[in-house]
Amino acid sequence: MTKLSVNINKLATLRNSRGGDLPNLVKSAQDIEAFGAQGITIHPRPDERHIRYQDARDLKKVVQTELNIEGNPIPKFIDLVLEVQPTQVTLVPDAEDAITSNAGWDTVKHKDFLSDVIGMFKEKGIRTSIFVDPNPKMVAGAVATGTDRIELYTESYAKAFSQGNTQGIQPYIAAALEANASGLGLNAGHDLNLDNIKHFKESIPNLLEVSIGHALICEAIYLGLENVVNMYLHRLR
Repeated sequence: MTKLSVNINKLATLRNSRGGDLPNLVKSAQDIEAFGAQGITIHPRPDERHIRYQDARDLKKVVQTELNIEGNPIPKFIDLVLEVQPTQVTLVPDAEDAITSNAGWDTVKHKDFLSDVIGMFKEKGIRTSIFVDPNPKMVAGAVATGTDRIELYTESYAKAFSQGNTQGIQPYIAAALEANASGLGLNAGHDLNLDNIKHFKESIPNLLEVSIGHALICEAIYLGLENVVNMYLHRLR
């Protein structure tokens, strides 16, 4: 079975919007694990607009499955990962002002930098993954960095699928086959949802893990609203 790691950034955004501690991220992570998820993902950014660096420290104490920390390996991020020592770190080349991740690494151009960073993390026993576009050349470049895994950036697949184009999976199959042949572990994430996840899973060989946040939280609101509204009505009768 492909593991599900739930990205809880959106819960942090909701918490921060009121300045308090609701929803509480520690309890949310524990509940998500209790519901069956096999991992918790966070993506702290330098401005801490959703996940705060302290959240990583707090979550490390309670997550019983796997803690995955994503982010651009700037010095502050590197220091946090080395301190917290999560199960996995996923390197993402997002700009500081990016709303969300929007591109994978050029693993050929940035080979030396990525190799140095990955070396530091692997010395601490932290599994490493590189966020890449579905391009066999970038997959081959990732192999040369010494990373354990890659995470395929799935936005273009999700967009094509939403438009009825199931052939958008083809570049991902090619990238996955390159990863399989090279012995790289394979993760995926970005815009995967309840509609498109089954086709993706069935098409990609040896998919180890998907990281899903925004869509999952939105779907949880849609699918849970009726229950909560009726719970309020019951108490108000």
